[in-house]
Amino acid sequence: MGLRLEELLRLTVAALMQVTGDSQRSVAGVLGLTQTQVSRRQSGAVSWSLRDVDVLAEHYGIGALDLLAGPTRACEALPADRRRAVGTVVRGAGR
Repeated sequence: MGLRLEELLRLTVAALMQVTGDSQRSVAGVLGLTQTQVSRRQSGAVSWSLRDVDVLAEHYGIGALDLLAGPTRACEALPADRRRAVGTVVRGAGR
């Protein structure tokens, strides 16, 4: 038996955040939530809502079904302009 949909969605959101460089704080802003509320959703303490799915899908420029299909499908559907540039140097980062 595979992952439950709730766990799959948490993994997908985490993957999209990684690929785009979004933080929990920026995702919270898109959803009209606090960073703590997003953290609770990502930890499984609180469930993502269908509204959250719709808003996240729109934010990432993918279909809601792509978002629910898992990390691989969602990341493949992600428009190229939403991806963080590979090898981007962050100025001011410690050495």
